[in-house]
Amino acid sequence: MTAQTPGPAQLPLALRYPPDQRFEGFVGAPEGALALLQALARGAAPAGVGGIYLHGAAATGKTHLLLATCAEAEAAGRRAAYLPLQAAAGRVADALQAYEHADLLALDGLDAIAGQRADEVALFDAHNRARDAGRHVVYAAQAPVDALPLVLPDLRSRLQQCVRIALDPLDDSGRAEVLRLRAQRRGLQLEDAAIDWL
Repeated sequence: MTAQTPGPAQLPLALRYPPDQRFEGFVGAPEGALALLQALARGAAPAGVGGIYLHGAAATGKTHLLLATCAEAEAAGRRAAYLPLQAAAGRVADALQAYEHADLLALDGLDAIAGQRADEVALFDAHNRARDAGRHVVYAAQAPVDALPLVLPDLRSRLQQCVRIALDPLDDSGRAEVLRLRAQRRGLQLEDAAIDWL
């Protein structure tokens, strides 16, 4: 019998959050929302804030804020993880197990697993473990907590304990500001007429 040599060690991927998805590039946040998310990311949230629940229609910036919160946490030396729940539907327990020790967990698209009991139980358990360990969870969904078709009352109760932030769609001036900021990051100066045309 010959000894087998181990294969090459698996290296973790050094994934980075998109540079456009930072707090300074977010337009139209409710008052105090960015400061609260930044404090949570740094582990300096006010006492009693263990989780944040973002909700709003499509294209209101929920994913932007989740990724910005993760990037801020990592910049502060904390472990952050972003999980799009739609991609994990039906196997949320397994997906969450991989992020068990993250200081900050950002869960996007809660609507995608609402009504799936096993996934809801996995979220409920993960929420409780995070709270007991002093870690934080940020959720995002299109619907407010009370409108989600959840089947697990205990999960709804935990989500209702989160600080809830409603995001509204941008008006024309807000969309113009987004265009201006994105152009500036690419070294472009757009005239107001060009922004109005776009």
